Amino acid sequence: MSIISLIIYIPLQILFIPFAVLGLVLVAYKQLVVSKRLGVSQTAIEVLQGRWTMHVFGMRDDEATAKITEALPNASPFGLWLVLFPLWVKTKISGRLSVYPRNPEPGSEGLADLVPARTIYFDRVIRRVVGEVEQFVVMGAGYDMRAYGELQHAGVKFFELDQVKVQEHKRAYLKSANISTEHVCFVSIDFANEEVFDKLTESGFDPAKKTLFLWEGVTLYLKEADVRTTLQKVRSRAAKGSILLADLYAERMVSLAKKGALKKSLDYTNEGLGFSIDLTKNYEEELSKFVESESLVVGETFFMGSSNEKGPFMVVVEMKYE
Repeated sequence: MSIISLIIYIPLQILFIPFAVLGLVLVAYKQLVVSKRLGVSQTAIEVLQGRWTMHVFGMRDDEATAKITEALPNASPFGLWLVLFPLWVKTKISGRLSVYPRNPEPGSEGLADLVPARTIYFDRVIRRVVGEVEQFVVMGAGYDMRAYGELQHAGVKFFELDQVKVQEHKRAYLKSANISTEHVCFVSIDFANEEVFDKLTESGFDPAKKTLFLWEGVTLYLKEADVRTTLQKVRSRAAKGSILLADLYAERMVSLAKKGALKKSLDYTNEGLGFSIDLTKNYEEELSKFVESESLVVGETFFMGSSNEKGPFMVVVEMKYE
């Protein structure tokens, strides 16, 4: 079947080149220009569209993401189909994921695998620990849709924390997509002037209950002092047994992202990069040193790209307060 899929895929891909170019233009226009006009994050849309792709390729069941992607004015599922249709056909014929999205061997991930692999690794830890906590806080939630899928039946109380404008935009299109939000407590916050745990407590968060804090795709946009402050607040204000699940990025990746087209796209929507850690050598030791410096304990880790001689480009890490 793989040979048949290639025989069909190659001419189809050649035929679709002009459509793919049009699709890329549509996706970029909505992700960058429309997001800027709306005053919301274009990188959050990039993650959302990556998860939409995982869903339509059968890599991850995520109906809520599919629904909101169709509704959002700054996402373009039509453009994505123009780009990805030949690959989708190949996948359906062969019955295997390849090229994008794919399931790489742990450690062999490339930058193109960032959103799919990162999502899978976060999901893996969440499924393992969600039965051990009573509250689930999504910090800087963006367009994360985990609270509207299988986890809504996990018996935990959900809190989504984000900037006012971003959250208002998401809530409007959750309603437009007819996605129920009754089980989610939305906490709008001005991160520069308001204290996270004060806002959470005002909204019904119980600091005495074990909590899973999801902090995905955020740390690389912050300064080191802000990252450390957040870790300190979790340690001092959350119940023992709570878990902070985050992704941290290597210095080499952040340095690379500060150059070329990616830098221009981030500058266009005023999303500057900040915190990173050195994962070039002894990366497990470097991670432990950083996490333990804030009196937290390293749990499960996923070092993406660790087979590269330059070291991993990022890590998904479970940090426990014991």
